[in-house]
Amino acid sequence: MAMSPSRLSSALMAVTCVTVVGLVVWCAPGGRPDVSAQQATTVNWPVYGGDAGAQKYSPLTQINRDTVATLELAWSWKTGEQPLQEFGTTPGAFQNTPLMIDGVLYVSTPYNRLVALDAASGRQRWAFDPRAYEDGQPASGQGFVHRGVAAWRDGHALRLFLNTRHRLLAIDAESGQLIPSFGEGGSVDLSASLQWAIRRQHLAATSPPVVYRDLVIVGSGIGDRLMYRNDPPGDVRAYHARTGALVWTFRTIPQAGEYGHDTWEGEASHITGHTNVWAPMALDEGRGLVYLPVSTPSNDYYGGRRLGNNLFAESLVCLDAATGVRRWHFQIAHHGLWDYDPPAAPMLTTLTVGGRRIDAVVQLTKQGFAFVFERVTGTPVWPIEERPVPQSDVPGERTSPTQPFPTAPPPFTAQGTSLADAFDLTPALKAEAETALRQFRLGPLYTPPSLQGTLVRPGVWGGANWGGGAVVPGTGMLYLKTTGLAQVYRLERRDPSQPDPRPGEVDADYVNRGGAAFIRDGIPLIKPPYAHVVALDLSSGTVAWRVPFGDMPALRRTLAGLGVTYDGPLGAQGPAGVLVTGGGLIFVGGGDEAVHGLDTRNGQTLWTRPTPETTGTPMTYQLNGRQFLVIATGRQQQAELWAYALPLRRPR
Repeated sequence: MAMSPSRLSSALMAVTCVTVVGLVVWCAPGGRPDVSAQQATTVNWPVYGGDAGAQKYSPLTQINRDTVATLELAWSWKTGEQPLQEFGTTPGAFQNTPLMIDGVLYVSTPYNRLVALDAASGRQRWAFDPRAYEDGQPASGQGFVHRGVAAWRDGHALRLFLNTRHRLLAIDAESGQLIPSFGEGGSVDLSASLQWAIRRQHLAATSPPVVYRDLVIVGSGIGDRLMYRNDPPGDVRAYHARTGALVWTFRTIPQAGEYGHDTWEGEASHITGHTNVWAPMALDEGRGLVYLPVSTPSNDYYGGRRLGNNLFAESLVCLDAATGVRRWHFQIAHHGLWDYDPPAAPMLTTLTVGGRRIDAVVQLTKQGFAFVFERVTGTPVWPIEERPVPQSDVPGERTSPTQPFPTAPPPFTAQGTSLADAFDLTPALKAEAETALRQFRLGPLYTPPSLQGTLVRPGVWGGANWGGGAVVPGTGMLYLKTTGLAQVYRLERRDPSQPDPRPGEVDADYVNRGGAAFIRDGIPLIKPPYAHVVALDLSSGTVAWRVPFGDMPALRRTLAGLGVTYDGPLGAQGPAGVLVTGGGLIFVGGGDEAVHGLDTRNGQTLWTRPTPETTGTPMTYQLNGRQFLVIATGRQQQAELWAYALPLRRPR
């Protein structure tokens, strides 16, 4: 039964966590104290991606290849969130990656609450509820999810920035209360100051802002299901961190007189929404450059109303962080029709290529590419070629004749579909899959959506997704978790005379009526495995290693029910990413029902612990000399934060 907000708040205040206190010595295998751990040092995780450059790297070594096997649960904490019938809302997956600053974890929940936890024990210090559920269920297919917050020091005071639905809030980190001097009573209305008036309930937020000096830079989340004239535009804006005043705006759909306007034909730039930055951004603090992964315009799968290449859609855009002025850009997909928006934070790293040291930015894509550029100029580190791609046969559509393909590194996931990809664990299932495949349009990457139905791989989950990758500074090594299921894109002309299940949200000419690509009973059309962990050597532009990752328990049960025995890897389906550490480990959940520690040298699994579905990207920190590994799991009543550490021993 759903709870009222007041009952929910009472229940949340009563949520407790597993704690272990009073133990001060950490032991390595064999019972020897870890001397480095006894130095009582604290190592923070102050930014969503670990640092402003989104490297998702920690230099900590207490948990390493030799000690990881002894990791155990230190504490856990539940969100306690449930459906609320009076608002028609349901919390989604717990996708948060917390911040850890000076002994406190700052966690955002699916319902967009901000919670402060003691980082040593998981005890709740305070919780702030923005009551985001009062605007009803978000239009996004993922529903209520939230991945993180940003922090900024105003002198000695620490303030937190929470973007929730159509608001940007400033919250005092000590008290958990709004800061009245920011905006109006601690809040800025993000639905104001856009190119045109919008329905504010159609604006959302999933990724944290970026803070540069005294500016808070904010993107937005806009549901793909929204497809109407003048749906919300994706303007990126910067607000003063102390006052909330608007400082600059970058229009991702350029208007008359602005660079790129000629890539939108007719009235397209005046009626097309989205082209937003829903994924995390990255910042080069020293140079004052912010990197935006700009998403797809509306409608995702049919572009007859937005003919042209559509800058700055599906582009990596570098701005001057102080002014919002564009420095450079690269469009990753022209006139996108596949929902191939750059899904992850660009990663800043330093490479050595051909003896030359390069400060680089790397953008992972759903297509399965790693685009690598020189950070300041946008010059590709390896050549990028415009290659011919299949063309659309849908009335009114005009696809780009070419798309950009990086010559290195090679794709990190399978691309395109053919009969050779048919599910093949038994001859009967293979024959059934081949028969089903023949009804679709098959072809290489960028085969467009069709009235017949196109089998597209990678699908909307990628490739890479919002979890992105992790890089070891100075080494050129990048690690990521992939997702590899195919998806059907079948366009259907919308009949405006028929009742619309979401009135006022769709007026598109064509809509995608496709979906998951299954034979039956949840058995995919294509053969496993469906996920990998991949190591890219960016200094040589090669794949260092690639191993299947994770499982699909539901599919395994289905196969067992058909009498099919398969001991091989199936591959976990999930968008969350990875963490890499100085201890030579990659930690990843990525939708599996376990969290894993892998060896950076070869992908060998060194540690596994069963969990509910792993839904967040892990992070790590050290407090009082003890290193913790934290990951979010589950959804609704099962949403829980898990913290692991090496065993404790009481001093004698």
